[in-house]
Amino acid sequence: MLVNGKWSADWQPVQATDDKGGFVRQTSGFRNWVTPDGHAGPTGEGGFKAEAGRYHLYVALICPWASRTLMARKLKGLDDAISVTVVEPTLTDEGWQFGDYPGSGRDPIHAAQYMHELYTRADPTYTGRATVPVLWDKQTDRPVNNESADIVRMLNAGFGAIARSDLDLYPFELRDQIDALNAEIYPRLNNGVYRAGFATTQIAYEEAYRDVFGMLDELERRLGQDGPFLFGERFTEADIRLFVTLVRFDAAYFGLFKCNQKRVRDYPALQAYALRVMSLPGVVETVSIDHIKRGYYSIKALNPSGIVPLGPDLLTLDPAAFGAAAS
Repeated sequence: MLVNGKWSADWQPVQATDDKGGFVRQTSGFRNWVTPDGHAGPTGEGGFKAEAGRYHLYVALICPWASRTLMARKLKGLDDAISVTVVEPTLTDEGWQFGDYPGSGRDPIHAAQYMHELYTRADPTYTGRATVPVLWDKQTDRPVNNESADIVRMLNAGFGAIARSDLDLYPFELRDQIDALNAEIYPRLNNGVYRAGFATTQIAYEEAYRDVFGMLDELERRLGQDGPFLFGERFTEADIRLFVTLVRFDAAYFGLFKCNQKRVRDYPALQAYALRVMSLPGVVETVSIDHIKRGYYSIKALNPSGIVPLGPDLLTLDPAAFGAAAS
């Protein structure tokens, strides 16, 4: 991580733990918003007006949080309005790196080698992790936001007429229900797999493990009864949040993160749901199983040898469909 703007030691997956030895995730540091007229959003300051070509999105295809924003960008028809750079999948001793691995790219704005260089460009005394996603304002040359939940919501509503208007990922009449479901899925599943994988005590691991599979069991029942999506026929941001975890589960979390009670393919309703979401226009372009496996299995604390497994067989789609990188 960065400490007062200086890179500190080699990259480590666990920055902080709770009193049980459980993994604690860092709070995002940049929280401004793009809005149709440039006024301030729910947090941060104003001045970030929706304009095509002004903003750039930095992402990693291995990262579920970054992939949330890629999905929202695709589904809202913002491909031409917001440019994208994908970092390399392998986690280096200095964190995320730009490069030429297939599906990745160089930094087109500042020619940075590592993501942390952009953080110190924004704040020379920054302390914390250099995470993705980051939405960058090319006009003022600074980050807008590095919190995926915020970015998804501003891609949904903050770009006004530039984005598709026929798909609302956060409809007013469902907001309370979406927020409530997000508040269940995030700690128990989205972050639950990380709490299991990066637990430093047996008790923390077992607590996370039970949360993960309790949540999967509940979602299996819900989708089996009320599908096709989490809120019936309405596809929302809650579906994006769930999908990015499901599509990584069998490839990484089942084995590497010790979440090995069941695979997604062992849940009929969840597997059908994941395939249904994958078939939505543009979604497959935000998924690269190659990046996912290569990235997670590069975490030295979990896989010192760096060997990437050849399996498992994933879902029932043609494996070639999972090789596409974001465009």
